[in-house]
Amino acid sequence: MKWNLRWVAAKRDIWRPSHLKTSFEEVGFAPSLSKVCALWSAKPLTMRLDDLDMICAALQCTVADLLEAEPLAAGGDRGERPQAVGEQSRAGSGRRPVPKQNNEAGLRRLPPN
Repeated sequence: MKWNLRWVAAKRDIWRPSHLKTSFEEVGFAPSLSKVCALWSAKPLTMRLDDLDMICAALQCTVADLLEAEPLAAGGDRGERPQAVGEQSRAGSGRRPVPKQNNEAGLRRLPPN
């Protein structure tokens, strides 16, 4: 993700973190100046959704203005797609696994009491 806070702030004629902090305080968002400077100078690793909402309210913008999706780097020389969280590599057609059938009729047995 690309963090566009400085660009969005510049469109609102805000050029310094101290001016940005003043804009935040006008909408009821009161972060410390050090937190504002950290948001100003680098892309945050994490952010609370409430804080993101307040930043958007202060700058009169949308989340899409602040965050811009960037294409992912290629998966090495093999051209693999990135693996999703919880996704397991497995051979086959890529379909979802089907539970084993335990008897000839195709019905599962009931668990023991």
